[in-house]
Amino acid sequence: LQTRLQAGQGYGNTLKCILTVYRNESVAGFFKGMSFPLASIGIYSSVVFGVYSNTLRFLSQLRHVEPAAAPSLTDMTAASLVAGVLSVGIGTPVELVKIRLQMQTQPYTKESVKLKSTVPGSAVYRGPIHCFRTILQKEGIAGVYRGNVAMLLRDVPGYYAYFIPYAMFCDWITPEGSISPNPFSIWVAGGVAGAVSWAVCTPMDVVKSRLQADGVYLNQYKGTLDCMLQSYQKEGIKVFFRGLTVNTLRGFPSSAAMFLGYELSLKAMKRCQTEPNP
Repeated sequence: LQTRLQAGQGYGNTLKCILTVYRNESVAGFFKGMSFPLASIGIYSSVVFGVYSNTLRFLSQLRHVEPAAAPSLTDMTAASLVAGVLSVGIGTPVELVKIRLQMQTQPYTKESVKLKSTVPGSAVYRGPIHCFRTILQKEGIAGVYRGNVAMLLRDVPGYYAYFIPYAMFCDWITPEGSISPNPFSIWVAGGVAGAVSWAVCTPMDVVKSRLQADGVYLNQYKGTLDCMLQSYQKEGIKVFFRGLTVNTLRGFPSSAAMFLGYELSLKAMKRCQTEPNP
């Protein structure tokens, strides 16, 4: 839904988008492009959380801070920015394949745009591997990383608005005297962080989606700035908030589960390391 609302045509609001996708593509339409992100989400998340936590640890060691001490806001800011930058290297190709698969049946009616030989509305890619291979053959490495600047502008502030609210909200709802937050506090704080992060990310997420969808049948945008200007000139400022509702609604449960899984996994591993071997 997010991609259709941001880069598609004729979908209107969220409810109309749901009905249109179901009417034209049945239930399968809601799961297009799912396999590639599903296969890579573990690697992507481990890189993001691993880079963030290790950067925090490194900065704490530089300042000779006790490992158990709460990290400073400056350290968390620096760690989130590093995580956001490095995530683009893995995330851009995955997002590109997902969006191309989701948008390959999108009908285009713009007469001013030179269409490719493929008929708009017909399938171009047979699956994620074929999609990735086709993009690599026709567009090279630059094509695989199409939209990376927009994704960088999305993820750097996005991860700042992800990890900082989590730490602050988690600390706020944890009862005094508790050594660590309970699972419910982690779940709520993670969900709030996800909703806040996606609210911050949505404007550049729209630009990224449009850049990556551009290229299935047509080439409309020359780059990030051109995409922003064209979108604003044709649809006004509201275009940058397309998909905001979907992003924030999905951001809460997905991030809540992500942080809860991360924190519980850390606790389990630490417990295994501290338990004496028989």
